[in-house]
Parts: sequence; structure tokens; C-alpha cells
Amino acid sequence: MDKAIEELYNKMGCTLTTIPGVNVITAAKIVSEIGDVRRFKSASKLAQFAAIAPLKISSSNSEKTEKRKEGNRRLQSTIYFLAIQMIQVSSKGVPRNPVFRDYYERRIKEGKASKQALICIFRRLICIIYGMLKTQTEYRMPQLKEDTQDLEMQG
Repeated sequence: MDKAIEELYNKMGCTLTTIPGVNVITAAKIVSEIGDVRRFKSASKLAQFAAIAPLKISSSNSEKTEKRKEGNRRLQSTIYFLAIQMIQVSSKGVPRNPVFRDYYERRIKEGKASKQALICIFRRLICIIYGMLKTQTEYRMPQLKEDTQDLEMQG
């Protein structure tokens, strides 16, 4: 089955496997859940589809955000496991993806909870995946800028 999935995936000309940590099966899961990416006008719409974008609820003078109840849970769980991989540190102390790890740690330093910082990683991944599928480009590992706090994410 894996061989057949790999053959179909290769025929599609998809480039998601260029993202570190994404194998053919993971990429096929993502593509099968998203379908034709052109049906989403933006990465934000794709994030809503995946139930990653929070829902803002306001009443009189109060406003709060909640996790969406609707959305594609299979896509959300696939992106969740991918996000975890992106911020993991090996037993030797080397992050799998230094750029994502740095971004995660900066969000923690800003006062976000671990779960909130992970949701920021979700959103970055959705934007990258959307861009890659939309333009049929390969993933290019961004470079960490030592002299500035800006994070350049390319997809």
C-alpha cells in the first residue's frame, strides 16, 4: 500500500516531502485532506478549514478566543505531529529545525504558554504548506539571523 501511495504521490509532482520530517505518507495525508489548494483563497482560509485559526467571540465589553469545534481534525492532527517534530531537540541537544525551535522559544519568552506557542508553529506550517502547494515550490530551510530578532520564513 505504501508503495502505491508513493507512486501516486510522485505522479502528482507535489513537493511537501522537501520539508524536513515529512515523508511520503505524511505528505499524502496532508494532500488528501486539503484536496485542491486552489479552493482556499488564502492560508488563513486553510487554517480555518484545519481548525487551527481561533474563533473570536465577543459580547458587550468582553472578547475571548476559543478553539474551533468544526474543521478537519485529521489535517489538524497531522499538522500537530509535524509541529512537534519541528521543535524537538535531539538527545545531543541539536534542534531538528533550528528556525522553528528559535521561533517557538521566542514565543515562550514573550509570555505565551507552551500550547499557544505550538499553535503559532501550526500556523507557520499551514502558511508554508499553502504556499508550497499553491506555487509548486520546494521547501527551502530559512536561515536564522544572528543580529536581529526577525525570523524569515520561506516556503
